[in-house]
Amino acid sequence: MGLLDRVGMVIRSNLNALVSAAEDPEKILEQTIIDMNADLVKLRQAVAQAIAAQKRLEQQYAQNLKDAQQWEERARLALSRGDEALALEALNRKKTAADTAAALKAQVDQMAAQVKTLKDNLTALESKISEAKTKKEMLKARVRAAKASEQIHQAVSKVGTSNAMAAFERMEDKVLQMEARSQAIAELSGDTLESQFEALQSSANRQDVEFELLEMKRQMGLLPDAPSAGTLPQTSSGSGQVNIHINVSAPEVQDAPRTRSSSQSKSVDDDIAELRRLLEG
Repeated sequence: MGLLDRVGMVIRSNLNALVSAAEDPEKILEQTIIDMNADLVKLRQAVAQAIAAQKRLEQQYAQNLKDAQQWEERARLALSRGDEALALEALNRKKTAADTAAALKAQVDQMAAQVKTLKDNLTALESKISEAKTKKEMLKARVRAAKASEQIHQAVSKVGTSNAMAAFERMEDKVLQMEARSQAIAELSGDTLESQFEALQSSANRQDVEFELLEMKRQMGLLPDAPSAGTLPQTSSGSGQVNIHINVSAPEVQDAPRTRSSSQSKSVDDDIAELRRLLEG
């Protein structure tokens, strides 16, 4: 292969590649339908012209048949009058018209066959165009679907699978952390409430023990007699402290000394102060 042949082949191959790359199926289909419609218009014009020519030939054929018949009648008339020469001339004109009619008949038959062929081609082309339009819409839909699928695959291919999974794992860890934090807050809130109830119960138990201690001291004579019903220990709301009101007036007892010694009074006062300190603490 010579250099020029190789250069020519390279040029043709590059041109073919460019044309193939530039071909858009939708545009090519549209242009094909346009070309087919243009061919249909031309074929219709050709059919119309053929039909018109056929009609003219048929008219000429019919006219020549009519002329041949008229010349025959004229020959008969001339012969009936005894003019054989005129009858002979009329018969010659009849023969010419009959020959022309016969020739026109052959052309009419030939033109009729051509018109039939053109009509069949026209019908076939119309059917092909209708089929091509239907197929064009189907192919255009397939082309669009293929382009959409290609775009989707390209978009998916651009997304890194490892990066996506790592992002999901990070989000899952954050969700777990948030759940754990929420659970811890709930547990802490529950512990605080429970501790409050436990402190309240402990305060109540401590009050019971201190009151029992007070009763024990009173029974042992370390405290004055128990206070009256109106001065029993009272618990103030909200503070958890017990306020002891002691009626220091001694009950009336016969033969009892009306006054206590200073040492006994001091001991009682110390016990009361200690009890108050314990209760307030």
